[in-house]
Amino acid sequence: MRFADIIGQEELKRHLVQSIDAGRVSHAQLFAGSAGTGALALAVAYVQYLCCRHRSNGDSCGVCPDCKQIETLAHPDLHMVFPVNKQGKKSGEAMLSDEFLPRFRELFAERRGYVSPHVWYNRLDLGKTLKGMISAREADEIIRKLSFKSFESDYKIMLVWLPETMNEEAANKILKILEEPWERTVFILVSERPDKLLPTILSRTQEVVVPRIAPEVLERFAVARGISDPLQARNMARLADGNLLELQHLIAGESNVSRHEDFELFCSLMRLSYNDKHLELLGWAEEAAQLSREQQRSLLFDASRLLRESFMLHAGIPQIGYLWGEELAFCTKFAPFVGPQNIEPLIEQIESASVQLTQNGNPAIVFTHFALAVSKLIKRL
Repeated sequence: MRFADIIGQEELKRHLVQSIDAGRVSHAQLFAGSAGTGALALAVAYVQYLCCRHRSNGDSCGVCPDCKQIETLAHPDLHMVFPVNKQGKKSGEAMLSDEFLPRFRELFAERRGYVSPHVWYNRLDLGKTLKGMISAREADEIIRKLSFKSFESDYKIMLVWLPETMNEEAANKILKILEEPWERTVFILVSERPDKLLPTILSRTQEVVVPRIAPEVLERFAVARGISDPLQARNMARLADGNLLELQHLIAGESNVSRHEDFELFCSLMRLSYNDKHLELLGWAEEAAQLSREQQRSLLFDASRLLRESFMLHAGIPQIGYLWGEELAFCTKFAPFVGPQNIEPLIEQIESASVQLTQNGNPAIVFTHFALAVSKLIKRL
């Protein structure tokens, strides 16, 4: 994985290259960003540049043995840790990343580094309820592996993807290594939710914020992938909101079905809320609770997006909106019910529901409370 393989992020790539060239390699770094921004891919490209012995012109060579091995995540001095789990796990059975490494390497190659937790958990076939995690036993393995000398590179590198999935015991064990690292040992943490990490871990890492990809970069990507209509390419780039994976879904038409289903549930919730149909709202909550966790997250995200778009229509600034078709038609009619008095409480209810689901709250309870709370806020203003 070379920096040239990363979509956009030119300023950040230059910064990473300059830091290595100047010998400023922090022993613990936190790449913070979603999968669609390329955080994991950037982290691997950084490691490859760090280990390449023939780097030039701001990038690794891509052909030396070190580059070839890192590209396939098979370098002896690059250790990988990521959340794992499996159906039918026995009580007390420890799940370690090494057992699932071949599958992770395969997925990483398929997706060119742009791997989301949802796609990884689907590859593990975890179903609706199981989630991946990094166990305390995994933390013990990290300590054991890093105690050895490096084989080929000048550095020993531990790349931890989604460290927020560590339990508290594992996080505390990692903390001890971050406090007193071995010489020429580099920790790379790649997190989508750094806010869920222990403050003591955050304080011991150098944060590398991976921003959303610029709209013009995504627009060029859409054109290169066959979107010939400039207006369609521009709208897709805006809708993707800096997320390459979302843009790929839009280009493939994969988001259309999901987006339409979320839209239908959103419309139903708002109509029932306005008409105070409390019994029907309980039925709506039951339907939402039956969705997978990823679908529930998608529903809340789209609800937030549609409420914000409705508010902009209410405020008389439709020119900065991202809507068309059925979404535009509904939100134009719905806009009088979303204004300065209720937009912030509505968004707060969505964020609260999202946090509760992330913390494994009961979906039936979460969505029942959410639906009833929203019904109190939707009134003509």
